[in-house]
Amino acid sequence: MPRRTKIIATLGPATDAPAMLEKIIQAGVDIVRLNFSHGTVENHQQRFDAVRQCARALGRHVAVMADLQGPKIRIEKFQTGRITLSEGDNFILDAACPSDAGTQERVGLTYKQLPRDVRANDTLLLDDGRIVLGVEKVEQTLIFCRVQVGGTLSNNKGINRLGGGLSAETLTHKDRTDLIAAAKMGVDYLAISFPRSAENVHEARRLLQAAGSKAGIVAKIERAEAVTNYEEIIRAADVIMVARGDLGVEIGDAALPAVQKMLIKKTRDLNKVVITATQMMESMIENPIPTRAEVSDVANAVFDGTDAVMLSAETASGKYPDKAVIAMDRVCQEAEKQPMTRVSDHRLALHFGRIDEAIAMATMYTANHLDVKAIVSLTESGSTPLWMSRISSGIPIYAFSRHLETCQKVTLYRGVYPVHLDLAAFDIVEVNHAVLNRLQSSGAVSDGDLVIITKGDLRGISGGTNLMKVICVGDEKTLINV
Repeated sequence: MPRRTKIIATLGPATDAPAMLEKIIQAGVDIVRLNFSHGTVENHQQRFDAVRQCARALGRHVAVMADLQGPKIRIEKFQTGRITLSEGDNFILDAACPSDAGTQERVGLTYKQLPRDVRANDTLLLDDGRIVLGVEKVEQTLIFCRVQVGGTLSNNKGINRLGGGLSAETLTHKDRTDLIAAAKMGVDYLAISFPRSAENVHEARRLLQAAGSKAGIVAKIERAEAVTNYEEIIRAADVIMVARGDLGVEIGDAALPAVQKMLIKKTRDLNKVVITATQMMESMIENPIPTRAEVSDVANAVFDGTDAVMLSAETASGKYPDKAVIAMDRVCQEAEKQPMTRVSDHRLALHFGRIDEAIAMATMYTANHLDVKAIVSLTESGSTPLWMSRISSGIPIYAFSRHLETCQKVTLYRGVYPVHLDLAAFDIVEVNHAVLNRLQSSGAVSDGDLVIITKGDLRGISGGTNLMKVICVGDEKTLINV
Protein backbone atom coordinates (compact mmCIF):
# COMPACT_ATOMS: atom_id res chain seq x y z
CA MET A 1 0.00 0.00 0.00
CA PRO A 2 1.52 3.38 -0.96
CA ARG A 3 1.92 6.01 1.75
CA ARG A 4 -1.17 8.23 1.90
CA THR A 5 0.20 11.20 3.86
CA LYS A 6 2.36 13.39 1.63
CA ILE A 7 5.85 14.67 2.45
CA ILE A 8 7.03 18.22 1.70
CA ALA A 9 10.77 18.91 1.73
CA THR A 10 12.28 22.39 1.77
CA LEU A 11 15.14 22.85 -0.69
CA GLY A 12 18.38 24.59 0.19
CA PRO A 13 22.14 24.22 0.13
CA ALA A 14 21.93 20.69 1.52
CA THR A 15 19.82 19.50 -1.44
CA ASP A 16 21.56 21.43 -4.21
CA ALA A 17 23.78 18.53 -5.20
CA PRO A 18 21.94 16.58 -7.94
CA ALA A 19 22.67 13.29 -6.17
CA MET A 20 20.97 14.49 -2.96
CA LEU A 21 17.94 15.88 -4.80
CA GLU A 22 17.51 12.53 -6.49
CA LYS A 23 17.89 10.74 -3.16
CA ILE A 24 15.15 12.70 -1.41
CA ILE A 25 12.73 12.29 -4.34
CA GLN A 26 13.43 8.56 -4.45
CA ALA A 27 12.96 8.45 -0.66
CA GLY A 28 9.40 9.68 -1.11
CA VAL A 29 9.20 13.48 -1.37
CA ASP A 30 5.92 14.50 -3.02
CA ILE A 31 6.23 18.30 -2.91
CA VAL A 32 9.26 20.57 -2.64
CA ARG A 33 9.23 23.99 -0.99
CA LEU A 34 11.15 27.00 -2.24
CA ASN A 35 11.63 29.28 0.77
CA PHE A 36 11.74 32.86 -0.53
CA SER A 37 12.92 34.08 2.89
CA HIS A 38 16.39 32.96 1.79
CA GLY A 39 18.35 33.09 -1.45
CA THR A 40 17.69 34.89 -4.71
CA VAL A 41 15.12 34.42 -7.44
CA GLU A 42 17.91 32.95 -9.55
CA ASN A 43 18.63 30.36 -6.82
CA HIS A 44 14.97 29.36 -6.74
CA GLN A 45 14.71 29.16 -10.53
CA GLN A 46 17.71 26.80 -10.61
CA ARG A 47 16.14 24.59 -7.94
CA PHE A 48 12.78 24.63 -9.72
CA ASP A 49 14.41 23.53 -12.98
CA ALA A 50 16.42 20.84 -11.21
CA VAL A 51 13.29 19.40 -9.57
CA ARG A 52 11.36 19.26 -12.82
CA GLN A 53 14.28 17.58 -14.58
CA CYS A 54 14.93 15.08 -11.79
CA ALA A 55 11.23 14.19 -11.38
CA ARG A 56 10.89 13.54 -15.11
CA ALA A 57 13.97 11.33 -15.09
CA LEU A 58 12.55 9.31 -12.19
CA GLY A 59 9.03 9.12 -13.68
CA ARG A 60 7.53 11.01 -10.74
CA HIS A 61 5.13 13.91 -10.34
CA VAL A 62 6.62 16.29 -7.76
CA ALA A 63 4.80 19.56 -7.04
CA VAL A 64 6.62 22.82 -6.31
CA MET A 65 5.46 25.26 -3.62
CA ALA A 66 6.88 28.79 -3.38
CA ASP A 67 6.73 30.18 0.16
CA LEU A 68 6.75 33.99 0.43
CA GLN A 69 8.69 35.58 3.29
CA GLY A 70 5.93 37.88 4.47
CA PRO A 71 6.34 40.74 6.95
CA LYS A 72 8.76 38.96 9.25
CA ILE A 73 9.32 41.50 12.03
CA ARG A 74 12.93 41.34 13.16
CA ILE A 75 15.54 43.17 15.17
CA GLU A 76 18.47 44.61 13.22
CA LYS A 77 22.18 43.80 13.74
CA PHE A 78 24.52 44.21 16.71
CA GLN A 79 27.97 45.75 16.40
CA THR A 80 29.40 42.58 17.97
CA GLY A 81 27.02 40.16 16.23
CA ARG A 82 25.35 39.07 19.47
CA ILE A 83 24.76 40.07 23.07
CA THR A 84 23.69 38.30 26.27
CA LEU A 85 20.66 39.56 28.19
CA SER A 86 19.95 38.67 31.80
CA GLU A 87 16.66 38.68 33.66
CA GLY A 88 15.90 42.18 34.96
CA ASP A 89 18.09 43.99 32.41
CA ASN A 90 16.75 47.11 30.72
CA PHE A 91 16.72 46.92 26.92
CA ILE A 92 15.42 49.28 24.21
CA LEU A 93 13.97 48.41 20.81
CA ASP A 94 14.70 51.54 18.77
CA ALA A 95 13.09 52.03 15.37
CA ALA A 96 15.51 54.92 14.68
CA CYS A 97 18.68 52.99 15.50
CA PRO A 98 20.94 52.38 12.45
CA SER A 99 20.71 48.84 11.08
CA ASP A 100 24.16 47.68 12.25
CA ALA A 101 24.55 49.76 15.42
CA GLY A 102 22.98 47.50 18.05
CA THR A 103 24.60 47.47 21.51
CA GLN A 104 24.07 45.86 24.89
CA GLU A 105 21.47 48.54 25.62
CA ARG A 106 19.49 48.83 22.36
CA VAL A 107 18.94 47.46 18.85
CA GLY A 108 17.18 48.63 15.69
CA LEU A 109 14.02 47.25 14.05
CA THR A 110 13.23 46.21 10.48
CA TYR A 111 9.57 47.12 11.09
CA LYS A 112 9.64 50.82 11.89
CA GLN A 113 5.97 50.94 12.94
CA LEU A 114 6.42 48.52 15.85
CA PRO A 115 6.34 51.34 18.48
CA ARG A 116 2.88 52.25 17.15
CA ASP A 117 1.59 48.69 17.65
CA VAL A 118 2.70 48.03 21.24
CA ARG A 119 1.98 49.59 24.60
CA ALA A 120 2.97 49.28 28.24
CA ASN A 121 2.47 45.80 29.79
CA ASP A 122 2.66 44.02 26.40
CA THR A 123 4.90 40.98 26.16
CA LEU A 124 7.31 40.69 23.22
CA LEU A 125 8.92 37.39 22.32
CA LEU A 126 12.19 37.33 20.39
CA ASP A 127 13.88 34.43 18.61
CA ASP A 128 10.78 32.17 18.67
CA GLY A 129 10.17 32.93 22.34
CA ARG A 130 13.66 32.22 23.65
CA ILE A 131 13.96 35.84 24.83
CA VAL A 132 10.98 37.45 26.59
CA LEU A 133 10.68 41.21 27.05
CA GLY A 134 8.06 43.08 29.06
CA VAL A 135 7.17 46.50 27.63
CA GLU A 136 7.38 49.22 30.29
CA LYS A 137 6.68 52.29 28.15
CA VAL A 138 6.74 53.57 24.56
CA GLU A 139 8.07 56.99 23.57
CA GLN A 140 8.10 57.94 19.87
CA THR A 141 10.54 55.49 18.20
CA LEU A 142 11.61 53.86 21.49
CA ILE A 143 10.15 50.77 23.16
CA PHE A 144 11.53 50.52 26.72
CA CYS A 145 11.59 46.93 27.92
CA ARG A 146 12.67 44.85 30.89
CA VAL A 147 14.05 41.36 30.27
CA GLN A 148 11.80 38.65 31.73
CA VAL A 149 13.61 35.67 30.18
CA GLY A 150 17.20 36.24 29.12
CA GLY A 151 19.77 34.51 26.96
CA THR A 152 21.95 35.10 23.92
CA LEU A 153 20.42 37.37 21.28
CA SER A 154 22.00 37.55 17.83
CA ASN A 155 21.34 39.48 14.62
CA ASN A 156 18.04 39.50 12.70
CA LYS A 157 15.95 37.48 15.17
CA GLY A 158 12.18 37.62 14.83
CA ILE A 159 9.79 39.49 17.12
CA ASN A 160 6.24 38.45 18.06
CA ARG A 161 3.72 40.11 20.33
CA LEU A 162 2.02 37.67 22.69
CA GLY A 163 -1.63 37.61 21.60
CA GLY A 164 -0.89 39.08 18.16
CA GLY A 165 -2.03 42.50 17.03
CA LEU A 166 0.86 43.68 14.88
CA SER A 167 -0.37 45.62 11.87
CA ALA A 168 2.35 44.86 9.31
CA GLU A 169 0.99 44.40 5.79
CA THR A 170 0.71 40.73 4.78
CA LEU A 171 2.19 41.12 1.28
CA THR A 172 5.32 43.23 1.32
CA HIS A 173 6.97 44.80 -1.74
CA LYS A 174 9.42 41.88 -1.78
CA ASP A 175 6.52 39.41 -1.63
CA ARG A 176 4.79 41.01 -4.60
CA THR A 177 7.99 40.84 -6.65
CA ASP A 178 8.62 37.23 -5.59
CA LEU A 179 5.01 36.29 -6.36
CA ILE A 180 5.42 37.38 -9.97
CA ALA A 181 8.70 35.48 -10.23
CA ALA A 182 7.09 32.34 -8.81
CA ALA A 183 4.17 32.65 -11.24
CA LYS A 184 6.58 32.90 -14.17
CA MET A 185 8.40 29.79 -12.98
CA GLY A 186 5.15 27.84 -13.04
CA VAL A 187 4.92 26.79 -9.38
CA ASP A 188 1.96 24.63 -8.39
CA TYR A 189 1.32 26.27 -5.02
CA LEU A 190 2.05 29.67 -3.50
CA ALA A 191 2.21 30.02 0.29
CA ILE A 192 1.50 33.41 1.86
CA SER A 193 2.91 34.19 5.28
CA PHE A 194 1.07 35.85 8.18
CA PRO A 195 -2.39 36.35 6.61
CA ARG A 196 -4.88 37.89 9.04
CA SER A 197 -8.08 37.64 6.99
CA ALA A 198 -9.68 36.22 3.86
CA GLU A 199 -8.94 39.46 2.02
CA ASN A 200 -5.20 38.78 2.31
CA VAL A 201 -5.81 35.48 0.48
CA HIS A 202 -8.03 37.11 -2.15
CA GLU A 203 -5.39 39.76 -2.82
CA ALA A 204 -2.72 37.11 -3.41
CA ARG A 205 -5.04 35.24 -5.77
CA ARG A 206 -5.77 38.39 -7.77
CA LEU A 207 -2.06 39.06 -8.14
CA LEU A 208 -1.42 35.45 -9.20
CA GLN A 209 -4.19 35.51 -11.77
CA ALA A 210 -2.93 38.81 -13.16
CA ALA A 211 0.46 37.13 -13.58
CA GLY A 212 -1.17 34.28 -15.51
CA SER A 213 -0.87 31.63 -12.81
CA LYS A 214 -3.45 29.11 -11.58
CA ALA A 215 -1.32 28.04 -8.61
CA GLY A 216 -3.17 26.99 -5.47
CA ILE A 217 -2.99 29.38 -2.51
CA VAL A 218 -1.57 28.08 0.77
CA ALA A 219 -2.53 30.26 3.75
CA LYS A 220 -0.09 29.85 6.63
CA ILE A 221 -1.85 30.09 9.98
CA GLU A 222 0.79 31.71 12.18
CA ARG A 223 -0.89 34.77 13.70
CA ALA A 224 -3.31 34.96 16.60
CA GLU A 225 -5.69 36.94 14.34
CA ALA A 226 -5.61 34.10 11.80
CA VAL A 227 -6.88 31.70 14.46
CA THR A 228 -9.70 34.13 15.25
CA ASN A 229 -10.60 34.33 11.55
CA TYR A 230 -9.70 30.75 10.68
CA GLU A 231 -12.94 29.75 8.95
CA GLU A 232 -13.01 32.65 6.49
CA ILE A 233 -9.33 32.06 5.69
CA ILE A 234 -9.89 28.33 5.10
CA ARG A 235 -12.79 29.06 2.75
CA ALA A 236 -10.73 31.62 0.79
CA ALA A 237 -7.61 29.46 0.43
CA ASP A 238 -6.99 26.14 -1.30
CA VAL A 239 -4.65 24.83 1.40
CA ILE A 240 -4.01 25.68 5.05
CA MET A 241 -0.58 25.31 6.65
CA VAL A 242 -0.47 24.97 10.42
CA ALA A 243 2.81 26.90 10.79
CA ARG A 244 3.56 26.12 14.39
CA GLY A 245 6.65 28.29 14.94
CA ASP A 246 5.26 31.82 15.01
CA LEU A 247 1.77 30.54 15.83
CA GLY A 248 2.99 28.85 19.01
CA VAL A 249 4.78 32.03 20.04
CA GLU A 250 1.73 34.25 19.49
CA ILE A 251 -0.95 32.06 21.13
CA GLY A 252 1.31 30.29 23.64
CA ASP A 253 2.84 26.86 23.29
CA ALA A 254 0.33 25.17 25.60
CA ALA A 255 -2.60 26.25 23.40
CA LEU A 256 -0.97 25.00 20.18
CA PRO A 257 -1.86 21.25 20.19
CA ALA A 258 -5.60 21.86 20.51
CA VAL A 259 -5.53 24.59 17.85
CA GLN A 260 -3.61 22.28 15.50
CA LYS A 261 -6.21 19.52 15.88
CA MET A 262 -9.06 21.99 15.40
CA LEU A 263 -7.53 23.47 12.25
CA ILE A 264 -6.89 20.04 10.69
CA LYS A 265 -10.45 18.90 11.35
CA LYS A 266 -12.10 22.13 10.20
CA THR A 267 -10.02 22.31 7.02
CA ARG A 268 -10.98 18.76 6.05
CA ASP A 269 -14.63 19.43 6.94
CA LEU A 270 -14.59 22.35 4.47
CA ASN A 271 -13.10 20.13 1.71
CA LYS A 272 -9.75 21.92 1.76
CA VAL A 273 -6.20 20.58 2.15
CA VAL A 274 -4.04 20.93 5.27
CA ILE A 275 -0.28 20.83 5.91
CA THR A 276 1.34 20.43 9.33
CA ALA A 277 4.72 22.16 9.54
CA THR A 278 7.60 23.41 11.69
CA GLN A 279 10.04 21.47 13.90
CA MET A 280 8.60 18.08 12.98
CA MET A 281 12.00 16.38 12.97
CA GLU A 282 14.22 19.31 13.89
CA SER A 283 16.81 17.21 15.74
CA MET A 284 17.65 15.60 12.39
CA ILE A 285 19.33 18.82 11.30
CA GLU A 286 22.28 17.45 13.27
CA ASN A 287 21.40 13.81 14.00
CA PRO A 288 20.72 10.81 11.71
CA ILE A 289 17.67 9.63 13.70
CA PRO A 290 14.67 11.53 15.12
CA THR A 291 13.75 11.78 18.78
CA ARG A 292 10.84 9.72 20.10
CA ALA A 293 8.92 12.96 20.71
CA GLU A 294 9.34 13.92 17.05
CA VAL A 295 8.14 10.49 15.94
CA SER A 296 5.02 10.93 18.09
CA ASP A 297 4.48 14.44 16.72
CA VAL A 298 4.48 13.25 13.10
CA ALA A 299 2.31 10.22 13.90
CA ASN A 300 -0.27 12.33 15.75
CA ALA A 301 -0.57 14.69 12.77
CA VAL A 302 -1.27 11.62 10.61
CA PHE A 303 -3.84 10.35 13.11
CA ASP A 304 -5.55 13.75 13.01
CA GLY A 305 -5.87 13.54 9.22
CA THR A 306 -3.28 16.01 7.92
CA ASP A 307 -2.72 15.79 4.16
CA ALA A 308 0.99 16.50 4.38
CA VAL A 309 3.82 16.87 6.84
CA MET A 310 6.69 19.26 6.12
CA LEU A 311 10.44 19.25 6.61
CA SER A 312 12.15 22.65 6.79
CA ALA A 313 15.79 23.05 7.85
CA GLU A 314 16.01 19.26 8.18
CA THR A 315 16.35 19.04 4.40
CA ALA A 316 17.31 22.61 3.45
CA SER A 317 20.45 22.86 5.57
CA GLY A 318 20.65 19.70 7.66
CA LYS A 319 23.33 17.04 7.57
CA TYR A 320 20.97 14.19 6.63
CA PRO A 321 18.24 15.34 4.19
CA ASP A 322 17.60 11.87 2.74
CA LYS A 323 17.54 10.20 6.16
CA ALA A 324 15.01 12.79 7.38
CA VAL A 325 12.68 11.94 4.48
CA ILE A 326 13.16 8.20 5.03
CA ALA A 327 12.39 8.57 8.74
CA MET A 328 9.26 10.64 8.06
CA ASP A 329 8.10 8.14 5.45
CA ARG A 330 8.56 5.28 7.92
CA VAL A 331 6.60 7.03 10.67
CA CYS A 332 3.74 8.01 8.34
CA GLN A 333 3.38 4.49 6.97
CA GLU A 334 3.31 2.94 10.42
CA ALA A 335 0.73 5.48 11.65
CA GLU A 336 -1.46 4.78 8.62
CA LYS A 337 -1.73 1.12 9.63
CA GLN A 338 -3.86 2.10 12.61
CA PRO A 339 -7.64 1.62 12.13
CA MET A 340 -8.38 5.17 13.30
CA THR A 341 -6.87 6.55 10.08
CA ARG A 342 -9.43 4.72 7.94
CA VAL A 343 -12.68 5.67 9.69
CA SER A 344 -14.69 8.72 8.63
CA ASP A 345 -18.10 10.30 9.13
CA HIS A 346 -17.28 13.19 6.79
CA ARG A 347 -20.45 14.96 5.52
CA LEU A 348 -22.67 11.90 6.05
CA ALA A 349 -25.50 14.05 7.39
CA LEU A 350 -25.04 16.98 5.00
CA HIS A 351 -26.62 17.96 1.70
CA PHE A 352 -24.44 17.96 -1.43
CA GLY A 353 -24.62 21.00 -3.66
CA ARG A 354 -23.00 19.49 -6.75
CA ILE A 355 -23.42 16.28 -8.75
CA ASP A 356 -19.67 15.62 -8.97
CA GLU A 357 -19.33 16.04 -5.21
CA ALA A 358 -22.19 13.56 -4.64
CA ILE A 359 -20.50 11.06 -6.98
CA ALA A 360 -17.24 11.46 -5.04
CA MET A 361 -18.97 10.82 -1.71
CA ALA A 362 -20.94 7.84 -3.09
CA THR A 363 -17.73 6.37 -4.47
CA MET A 364 -15.97 6.51 -1.12
CA TYR A 365 -18.97 5.09 0.76
CA THR A 366 -19.15 2.22 -1.73
CA ALA A 367 -15.41 1.60 -1.66
CA ASN A 368 -15.30 1.50 2.13
CA HIS A 369 -18.16 -1.03 2.24
CA LEU A 370 -17.08 -3.20 -0.66
CA ASP A 371 -13.82 -5.06 -1.19
CA VAL A 372 -12.46 -2.46 -3.60
CA LYS A 373 -8.75 -2.51 -4.44
CA ALA A 374 -8.42 0.91 -6.10
CA ILE A 375 -10.40 4.02 -6.99
CA VAL A 376 -9.86 5.85 -10.28
CA SER A 377 -10.97 9.41 -10.95
CA LEU A 378 -10.78 10.63 -14.55
CA THR A 379 -10.36 14.31 -13.78
CA GLU A 380 -9.80 17.64 -15.46
CA SER A 381 -9.28 19.95 -12.48
CA GLY A 382 -8.67 17.52 -9.61
CA SER A 383 -11.85 18.46 -7.70
CA THR A 384 -13.34 14.96 -7.59
CA PRO A 385 -10.22 13.26 -6.13
CA LEU A 386 -9.94 16.13 -3.63
CA TRP A 387 -13.46 15.44 -2.35
CA MET A 388 -12.73 11.72 -2.26
CA SER A 389 -9.58 12.28 -0.24
CA ARG A 390 -11.56 14.03 2.52
CA ILE A 391 -13.03 10.61 3.39
CA SER A 392 -10.60 8.59 5.50
CA SER A 393 -9.84 5.32 3.76
CA GLY A 394 -7.05 2.86 3.15
CA ILE A 395 -7.92 2.56 -0.54
CA PRO A 396 -5.62 4.38 -3.00
CA ILE A 397 -7.22 7.02 -5.24
CA TYR A 398 -5.60 7.34 -8.68
CA ALA A 399 -6.21 10.70 -10.37
CA PHE A 400 -5.92 10.16 -14.12
CA SER A 401 -5.61 13.46 -15.97
CA ARG A 402 -4.45 14.72 -19.34
CA HIS A 403 -3.22 17.92 -17.67
CA LEU A 404 0.25 17.91 -16.13
CA GLU A 405 -0.78 20.86 -13.94
CA THR A 406 -3.57 18.76 -12.40
CA CYS A 407 -1.19 15.85 -11.83
CA GLN A 408 1.21 18.17 -10.01
CA LYS A 409 -1.55 19.72 -7.89
CA VAL A 410 -3.08 16.46 -6.62
CA THR A 411 0.28 15.26 -5.27
CA LEU A 412 -0.62 17.23 -2.12
CA TYR A 413 -3.92 15.43 -1.49
CA ARG A 414 -3.83 12.67 1.09
CA GLY A 415 -4.22 9.22 -0.46
CA VAL A 416 -4.29 10.55 -4.06
CA TYR A 417 -1.72 9.48 -6.68
CA PRO A 418 -1.44 11.25 -10.05
CA VAL A 419 -1.28 9.42 -13.38
CA HIS A 420 -0.74 11.40 -16.57
CA LEU A 421 -2.81 9.96 -19.42
CA ASP A 422 -4.19 11.58 -22.57
CA LEU A 423 -7.82 10.65 -21.97
CA ALA A 424 -8.89 12.33 -25.22
CA ALA A 425 -7.12 9.57 -27.15
CA PHE A 426 -9.75 7.00 -26.06
CA ASP A 427 -13.50 6.75 -26.47
CA ILE A 428 -15.73 6.36 -23.43
CA VAL A 429 -15.46 2.53 -23.47
CA GLU A 430 -11.79 2.24 -24.40
CA VAL A 431 -10.76 4.54 -21.60
CA ASN A 432 -11.80 1.93 -19.00
CA HIS A 433 -9.48 -0.64 -20.58
CA ALA A 434 -6.65 1.89 -20.84
CA VAL A 435 -6.97 2.78 -17.15
CA LEU A 436 -7.09 -0.83 -15.99
CA ASN A 437 -4.13 -1.78 -18.19
CA ARG A 438 -2.12 1.08 -16.69
CA LEU A 439 -2.95 -0.03 -13.15
CA GLN A 440 -2.20 -3.68 -13.90
CA SER A 441 1.14 -2.88 -15.53
CA SER A 442 2.18 -0.95 -12.42
CA GLY A 443 1.15 -3.80 -10.11
CA ALA A 444 -1.56 -1.74 -8.41
CA VAL A 445 -4.32 -4.23 -9.29
CA SER A 446 -4.63 -7.84 -10.47
CA ASP A 447 -7.28 -10.00 -12.14
CA GLY A 448 -10.29 -10.39 -9.88
CA ASP A 449 -9.81 -7.06 -8.06
CA LEU A 450 -12.68 -4.60 -7.90
CA VAL A 451 -11.96 -1.07 -9.14
CA ILE A 452 -14.26 1.96 -9.06
CA ILE A 453 -13.97 4.45 -11.92
CA THR A 454 -15.58 7.90 -11.91
CA LYS A 455 -15.87 10.07 -15.02
CA GLY A 456 -18.17 12.39 -16.93
CA ASP A 457 -20.35 11.76 -19.98
CA LEU A 458 -19.00 14.97 -21.52
CA ARG A 459 -15.25 14.76 -22.12
CA GLY A 460 -12.95 17.63 -21.25
CA ILE A 461 -15.47 19.48 -19.06
CA SER A 462 -14.27 20.57 -15.63
CA GLY A 463 -16.80 19.66 -12.93
CA GLY A 464 -18.62 17.22 -15.21
CA THR A 465 -18.17 13.97 -13.25
CA ASN A 466 -21.59 12.25 -13.18
CA LEU A 467 -20.85 8.54 -13.51
CA MET A 468 -19.47 5.80 -11.25
CA LYS A 469 -18.63 2.28 -12.42
CA VAL A 470 -17.56 -0.75 -10.40
CA ILE A 471 -15.42 -3.03 -12.57
CA CYS A 472 -13.95 -6.45 -11.88
CA VAL A 473 -10.45 -6.53 -13.39
CA GLY A 474 -10.14 -9.23 -16.02
CA ASP A 475 -13.89 -9.72 -16.33
CA GLU A 476 -15.21 -6.75 -18.22
CA LYS A 477 -18.70 -8.30 -18.47
CA THR A 478 -19.33 -7.86 -14.75
CA LEU A 479 -19.96 -4.14 -14.88
CA ILE A 480 -22.11 -2.49 -12.25
CA ASN A 481 -23.38 0.94 -13.26
CA VAL A 482 -24.35 3.33 -10.50
